[in-house]
Amino acid sequence: MTSYATSTAKAEMNELRRLKGLLPPELQSWVMVEKTTEINPPLLRSEEIGKDQVEIQIDLIRWEQLALDQRNLLFWHEVARIQNDTIPKEGWEMAALAIGMGGAVGELWVQDGLLLVLALALCGVAGYRLYEKNNGDKQLTEAIDADEKAIALATRFGYSLPNAYKSLGSALKALIEQTPKKRVRSKYEARLQALKRSANKAKTKAKSGREPNIQSESIY
Repeated sequence: MTSYATSTAKAEMNELRRLKGLLPPELQSWVMVEKTTEINPPLLRSEEIGKDQVEIQIDLIRWEQLALDQRNLLFWHEVARIQNDTIPKEGWEMAALAIGMGGAVGELWVQDGLLLVLALALCGVAGYRLYEKNNGDKQLTEAIDADEKAIALATRFGYSLPNAYKSLGSALKALIEQTPKKRVRSKYEARLQALKRSANKAKTKAKSGREPNIQSESIY
């Protein structure tokens, strides 16, 4: 049992070290890659852990069920989100909303019109920011943009363009099959459809002769 735990821990450390090596050089000094310690965590999640540091947290149990190329492309998708500055940040919105609501109730009691307006304005700004953060269409657009950038990162690390598309496409298919929640699954399906459209555009561009180095390969 001890031997099994030791070998598992060693395998996890090796995987985290391998992923660290897949970071672009300009990110390696301030992006950490760690195993998540949460219960029922997402497969991948990035969060700020300091003023100039970001941590990518991975559910290694589910991660090990994916093929190596699938892992690589999903990892680069997360890296792309960091590069695009679209990872969730520690926000002030919930605290501001609570303060604004509390202030509004208090000013109703003391009947101070100016402070009531200020409290309601604070509620409005905080509420709008929370709406923007949780806007499904915006999140999907950001995810699709990160997929495109993940493809570019893969080619930077030696993947051919068709193989990069195939690897990310198969990873998204695997996530669709593994995801029971319909809402989350539909986002993966939308990303897969967008990826197929992008792959078809790349294939058409290759056939036109503008990128002869990938003419002989099939993207899908």
